[in-house]
Amino acid sequence: MSQTERSDRVRRIVVVLTVAGSIIAAVVGSGLFGGPSISDAAGGAFAADATVLAPAGFAFVIWSPIYLGLAAYAIWQLVPSQASKPRHRAVGYGIAASALLNAVWIACVLAWRIAESFVIIVILLGVLLVTFVRAGRRTHRGSVAEIVLIDGVIGLYLGWVTVAAAANLAAWLADVGIAAWADAPGVPGTVTLIAAGLIALFTAWRGGRWAPAAATVWGLAWIAVGRWQENPAAPAVATTAVVLAVLVLLVAGWRFRQRTRTAGQAHRRTPRPSTAGETSAAG
Repeated sequence: MSQTERSDRVRRIVVVLTVAGSIIAAVVGSGLFGGPSISDAAGGAFAADATVLAPAGFAFVIWSPIYLGLAAYAIWQLVPSQASKPRHRAVGYGIAASALLNAVWIACVLAWRIAESFVIIVILLGVLLVTFVRAGRRTHRGSVAEIVLIDGVIGLYLGWVTVAAAANLAAWLADVGIAAWADAPGVPGTVTLIAAGLIALFTAWRGGRWAPAAATVWGLAWIAVGRWQENPAAPAVATTAVVLAVLVLLVAGWRFRQRTRTAGQAHRRTPRPSTAGETSAAG
């Protein structure tokens, strides 16, 4: 076995182990084994009514497709024909690192280490941004599996964590007693939400892909729902979330149109191989 083959095997095993660990941590964090769930842990710091940036409870169902996608990717990249594919080499360790960081984040929350959880989610956001950029560097049209299990899964994960990082900051600062993060009108929360929106706009502009935009809009929409329907009511935060969601969709749609148009033009410019008949006629 060559060194390259050995490296590929190690990478694939690391992906499987870290994704499995992340899913196990998520099951523990759901409270299925009798402990507190994430929304109940840390004194309720991550509950839907804890801060002005807390998404309404239904928002968190997005973790189901993210975990399902991570599990499917981990299995798919084990297929022998996928071992040496350049795209797996580009994103494999990034996906593994993100899965590991997610498990650590859950452990921090369950241990009531909210400050540490914010540090972890910021690192996680950075890892996902780098992995997203690396995933976009491809020289060919991706297969359906690549589009769904690489672009789609990384995009959903990144889009959601962009919003979740802002909510995590609010949870931490509200927990240490800064009332502006837990009470209306939530001006610091609005500023933080705008900062998260700028990251999402960068992602939309850089990739022109729908998955990260959809996940970000999902999170922003449920923040808006929470701040209009639940305490703490913060109409300014809700309105900001809606405006940012619309902007992210517009930028993603514009860049997607540009990207597909450029790809179509490049395809039309690619010379077709000569057929036997054309070669004979030319002779």
